[in-house]
Amino acid sequence: MALTPLHDRVLVERVEGEEKTSGGLIIPESAKEKPAEGIIVAVGEGARKDSGELIPMAVKKGDKILFGKWSGTEVTVDGKELLMMKESDVLGIIS
Repeated sequence: MALTPLHDRVLVERVEGEEKTSGGLIIPESAKEKPAEGIIVAVGEGARKDSGELIPMAVKKGDKILFGKWSGTEVTVDGKELLMMKESDVLGIIS
């Protein structure tokens, strides 16, 4: 099943964080926070102004991004846990 976001929404796959601390301690699953980084899987066409003019998206498929801790709505597509969020929830692009 393919899922294409509408308007100014993006579909993001979380990037898993480190399993160990810098000191070498292993972090158990229950103590891990959900990562706030991800890879954009799909993007909508962009928002529209009141005049109907299309505002192009600043992000594109494949971009590695940073987003807010509570951003987006969790969805499952083809067995993968993904996040659907507005482009404005994206804090920045990691290069």
